[in-house]
Amino acid sequence: MGPVKGGSLSNLLKDISIPKMFRAEQSFKKDRIEPEQIPGVVREQLSRPEISSRIQPGMNIAITAGSRGIANVNVITRAIVDCVKEKGAYPFIVPAMGSHGGAKAESQKELLAGYGITEEAMGCPIRSSMETVLLGYSEYGKPVYQDKNAHEADGIIVSCRIKPHNAFRGPYESGVCKMMVVGLGKQKGAESVHSDGLGNMARNLPANAKVVVENSNILFAIPCVENAYDETALIEAIPTEKIFEREPELLKIAFSNMPSLLVKEADVLVVNEIGKNFSGTGVDPNISGTWSTEFGKGGLKVKRTCFLDLRDSSHGNANGMGLADVITKRIFDKLDLDVIYTNCFTSTVLRSGMMPPVVYDDKEAIQACIRTANQIDREHARIVRIKNTLHIGEIMLSEAYYEDVKNGRYPGVTALDEPQELEFDEQGALLTQI
Repeated sequence: MGPVKGGSLSNLLKDISIPKMFRAEQSFKKDRIEPEQIPGVVREQLSRPEISSRIQPGMNIAITAGSRGIANVNVITRAIVDCVKEKGAYPFIVPAMGSHGGAKAESQKELLAGYGITEEAMGCPIRSSMETVLLGYSEYGKPVYQDKNAHEADGIIVSCRIKPHNAFRGPYESGVCKMMVVGLGKQKGAESVHSDGLGNMARNLPANAKVVVENSNILFAIPCVENAYDETALIEAIPTEKIFEREPELLKIAFSNMPSLLVKEADVLVVNEIGKNFSGTGVDPNISGTWSTEFGKGGLKVKRTCFLDLRDSSHGNANGMGLADVITKRIFDKLDLDVIYTNCFTSTVLRSGMMPPVVYDDKEAIQACIRTANQIDREHARIVRIKNTLHIGEIMLSEAYYEDVKNGRYPGVTALDEPQELEFDEQGALLTQI
């Protein structure tokens, strides 16, 4: 049973005032590849002699597709499929997402469908299975697994995104090595590389990836890097033998493209929606500052954070809800604990799946954060509101920031209107749009 509207908790919060807020624009570097240009860029990359020679007529080729909300992922994947077909080979897509979807084959296929990756749209089969083969053991004694369908193909193309990880730091974070080890490793592979904790991921990830490269037919990788606006900025094919050299260089580019909340500090962060499509922990802590482990750092310096909703395409997976101080009944009612716990038990990061206090509605969530944040000026609370952590080009800020924004204290932040009261409906749902 969730919280009740008008109960003792509602009475405790009803007199907490929420300050006026205004919309603001954040400006970042805007290098981008237009969606209509993507097929041409993919074809150009796959036409390079050292890449194209690896695709031979008659080969059955597995192409990876993950669970993240990568910009234009359906366009990129279809372009790879088409190029493989043009070479006379036979492509198929493999869901490469570790334990996501509750570690169930059909659920992983459904996750891809949510991104527009279906057999009809891609023009090739999608072979989803949790069955794996053991490739060997890393130098640290970790077993390394691979999706059986991919392993039995004549070759594997690793399509993914390179970006900073949400829980640790190292030369290889979210990218090609992680897709080979965790994505293609399915639940068993994800569990193996996480089994020593996030503090050892920086060593285990490349060590396990080395076993993958040495014991399976990875043809090449074709990762993308995004800009600060969740748009495709770079697509590059990497020969297998260059992956360990090139990935850290592309990760540096991804770091340089990373957006941030430019005000740097806040009393309260309000996140409209979370989900696995935004980050493995629902929100990207590189933005929100809400870390699940001590092995990552950065993002907004904030006292209290509330999450208001869970994206439906996350299929009940609110892994990362434990990074909030407060969530709403709306999220609570969508939780699929079996999916959430499968995910966080596999990663061994239990905090991500822990249940924060649940309040009835959006208004109470914001009020609860204001009320429980210590040593702040409640009447002039510094509140930042975002849609999600992938889209922070436009945000909302409370009145306490207004004069400083107008006076240029925060370079890159521009006020779009004046502070106004937030509007809520009779049920306490937030109506004011960002």
